Amino acid sequence: MTEMLTLDAFEEASQKVKEVTQETKLVESPYFSAQCGNRVWLKPENMQRTGAYKVRGAYYKISTMAPDELARGIITASAGNHAQGVAFAATRAGARSVVVMPTTTPLIKVERTKAYGAEVVLSGDVYDEACDYALELVHREGMTFIHPFNDPVVATGQGTIAMEIVSELPLVDTILVPVGGGGLACGVATFAKLYNPKIRVIGVEPAGAPSLTRALEAGQPVRLGTANTIADGTAVLEVGDQVFPYLQRNLDDVLTVPDDELIVAFLDMVENHKMIVENSGLLTVAALKHLPAENRRVAAILSGGNMDVITMSSVVQHGLIQRGRIFTVSVLLPDRPGMLVRVASAIAEENGNVIKLEHNQFVSTNRNAAVELRVTIEAYGEDHKRQIVTALEAAGFAPELVQTAL
Repeated sequence: MTEMLTLDAFEEASQKVKEVTQETKLVESPYFSAQCGNRVWLKPENMQRTGAYKVRGAYYKISTMAPDELARGIITASAGNHAQGVAFAATRAGARSVVVMPTTTPLIKVERTKAYGAEVVLSGDVYDEACDYALELVHREGMTFIHPFNDPVVATGQGTIAMEIVSELPLVDTILVPVGGGGLACGVATFAKLYNPKIRVIGVEPAGAPSLTRALEAGQPVRLGTANTIADGTAVLEVGDQVFPYLQRNLDDVLTVPDDELIVAFLDMVENHKMIVENSGLLTVAALKHLPAENRRVAAILSGGNMDVITMSSVVQHGLIQRGRIFTVSVLLPDRPGMLVRVASAIAEENGNVIKLEHNQFVSTNRNAAVELRVTIEAYGEDHKRQIVTALEAAGFAPELVQTAL
């Protein structure tokens, strides 16, 4: 394999991307440090121009292209963040850009890609299907294709993140990096090992799309049958074959994280750091608790923050339910005056906050014997939730927990 990701290349990319990137200085996190038993710093690329790290690789790649390549126009496929990076960089270079995005791409990413000057085509349910269609357009229209991750030049641009981490935190022990197709992890891990082989670099991918895990098991990239995850930016069926050898050589480990843990991580990030981070960017945050508590210096890369409001609302609701801060109980009670007051009083005495009531008189043919009352309650957490349920039991009701959303 010809070495393309060299220290000289990283240095050149670093100088080039500074023309367009915003500073995303490390943020120390006392909260996550206490949670995982290590010293944690966050690399907030969610605050980057275009809302994600992808502008680095796209801009660097386009800066290396010949005039005739730019003149033919640029095309790419992306679940959103690379799309915006390419659209921004192409417009800045005066080139036409076309982006093929999966039909499942959040609306905010589609609209922002258009706003940066790209023509957007929606095709396929996942990135890989969108990419197949983009390659059809390449052959049909002769445009220049920029791969979002399977390109060493793009990966070099992404690796400038690691350069900034070690510049701010020279004694960093561990870097956590999200993995989808492998471009970001390739750049970060390769630079880190060139800079200091003792730095541990750990890739983190969603359990519903473990393309790198399967590739490492097989010794080569393999195509998954499906990718089922809320981390849409990393829902990739197959890691890139050009970046895979670098991943094999330079990653120390790969962790997988289930979607449920991303939901909780979103709440933690909003409440403790007041930052919106998209689900793919939260992979590294969710992975923190999977590390041994060794008081090591850990940098977690937050790869992006492009999340639509509807998805955000859904994640918040499910997160509150998972944390026991919102729950619903069903109680059966006679349809007589004063019964609702008894239920409300039992909840109020434990400082529970009723946020919704549903009264069903038709749960039984004899409503005098029993009607159903469903109460959705706000609590401080699981312990407080149990106290409220116990209080309802002590008041003579038999509360049954009900799975629900707001």
